Amino acid sequence: MSGGGVFVGELFGREREEPAPGVVLVPGWLGAAEQRELVDACREWARPPAGMRTVTMPNGGQMSVRTVCLGWHWYPYGYARTVVDGDGAPVKAFPPQLGELARRAVAEAYGDGIGEVEGAADYAPDVAAVNHYPHGAKMGLHLDREERVNAPVVSLSLGDSAVFRLGNTETRTRPWTDLELRSGDLLVFGGLMRFAYHGVVRTLPGTADPDLGLVGRLNITVRQSGLV
Repeated sequence: MSGGGVFVGELFGREREEPAPGVVLVPGWLGAAEQRELVDACREWARPPAGMRTVTMPNGGQMSVRTVCLGWHWYPYGYARTVVDGDGAPVKAFPPQLGELARRAVAEAYGDGIGEVEGAADYAPDVAAVNHYPHGAKMGLHLDREERVNAPVVSLSLGDSAVFRLGNTETRTRPWTDLELRSGDLLVFGGLMRFAYHGVVRTLPGTADPDLGLVGRLNITVRQSGLV
């Protein structure tokens, strides 16, 4: 799993964006073969035990995405080594190849400026969440704040395109910026924007490459937890 070479996005006129300090969108960072490899890996990770589940929030509401965790199990609002809100099985190990991919992603995003972004130069990811968005699913604006270090978040998109809303660090209300994330896109956010509100407003059904064999959207987010 390695990003690089000619970006698919560049071939179709989509250019690299930096919508906020520490936030970088690299269109088409993953090629078609790499995307298929990741989809196959996600299918394996989704199998029980400790497989893909629907998350129930403390207020009793259920998220419309389905999630499987690697390395550490996320639940509202903390981390555990077992699926405490599911089958109780030990969480699946964090794959070394996914960690290597995430480190390459951070290097790609920040380049020569990697030393200026907190936690980027010595990025040591150890946890991932794989979210499946069936048609109609979305994710409300939220913060990723269960981690104990301010290291960048790496987000990889597969399948249907989505409208990703990047908010601010103070409130769920405006100002925000909407970005279209397509299959193969890389989004990295770090620095002060590491703790910005963000979410997925909607997906765009039918926009995935049929060769992926994927219905809906997969999003892989990789983080450094700071946990031991």
